Amino acid sequence: MAYAIRRIEPGEWRQLRALRLEALSKEPTAFGIRYADAAALADEDWRQQAEEHATFVATVEDGGWVGMAGIAPLERFPGTVCVHSVYVTSAHRGGAAKLAARLMDSAITWAAENTDAARLTLGVHEDNQRAQAFYRRIGFTDTGMVVPYNLDPAKRLFILGYEGFRQGLAE
Repeated sequence: MAYAIRRIEPGEWRQLRALRLEALSKEPTAFGIRYADAAALADEDWRQQAEEHATFVATVEDGGWVGMAGIAPLERFPGTVCVHSVYVTSAHRGGAAKLAARLMDSAITWAAENTDAARLTLGVHEDNQRAQAFYRRIGFTDTGMVVPYNLDPAKRLFILGYEGFRQGLAE
């Protein structure tokens, strides 16, 4: 099967909403918002997300969305961009297409070319061993930072950094 990876257009907020809600229903601890809260967001909130965030999607030949990865600045940490909303539908995971890696590559490349951030990070739930292994395989390393998971503070998020991002820039 042929896949294309591309950045979404601002007007594609309905497709973004549909894939994000699917992701939240299938992988509820992988994200920082509950399904019910996301489903309750107003259309304007989805429009704003589609317009303001750099979100990349994997599409199939008929244009259907089967994966996504977003990237945005972390306002609390100037000079840092964060990968978020990484998801590939179960029917399209694994295999030679390597959609998750291609989505991540698009997000990382976009950040390097379009921001002046010195650091690129992501948070991964302590129980999501598969995601932790994937991120490490593609070049993310432990930063030593661990934060409470906002939906269940008894759980933790490990903050990983992308080792090769902005090599040579001062911390």
